[in-house]
Amino acid sequence: MELPPPLTAPCAIAAEIRPWLAPPAPPAEQPPAAASGSDYRHRLRPTPAGWPTRRQWCVWVEPIQASGPAALWEQRWHQAVLKALHTWQELLPITLVTQPDQAQVLVQRRRPPLQNQRASHGRALLELLEVKRSDHWQLEPRVTVLISPGQAQPAIQATALHELGHAFGLWGHSDQAGDVMAATPGAKPLLLLSARDRLTLQWLQQQPGLQPAPAP
Repeated sequence: MELPPPLTAPCAIAAEIRPWLAPPAPPAEQPPAAASGSDYRHRLRPTPAGWPTRRQWCVWVEPIQASGPAALWEQRWHQAVLKALHTWQELLPITLVTQPDQAQVLVQRRRPPLQNQRASHGRALLELLEVKRSDHWQLEPRVTVLISPGQAQPAIQATALHELGHAFGLWGHSDQAGDVMAATPGAKPLLLLSARDRLTLQWLQQQPGLQPAPAP
């Protein structure tokens, strides 16, 4: 099924944003069937409003703010994140924007807080919002991606590649170490999408987008 056409320019500045009030949860859906091991679609889960797919993604990356020698570390982080973003741009329509209010994905330069007493170098946080752009309200995913600067540049790129995969709708993990979206990273940073990553994303993009049920 094709995604519905966008109502407004996808990267227009949001005039107003409000939380989406989800209706009572319907019975849990059966996970999608695996495609003979060629992808890991069966390990993905939709949001309460459906699959968070879009015709166009707008992404804001935290800009370089330091000056002098300190700017070098921020530049390395920024370059690594942009390389990861470019990898996804080869498969998805992604626009890099200059203001956070234009974006569905916000990439921030900071170490994620502890979760269940465990540290991590990256995390993607999803929320569903009702957003008014160009006088039209629409339901959008808003994903905040936290990428720690305290890593080597290839590790930053690999972390960003994985977390951006979540941001673009791959909410689940592969069980194979050679996939960028593997649950546990290997010893060597993965900087290229595997065939399984690509096929899973291709399947996801064919699913209907967010379709909230009317409130009772």
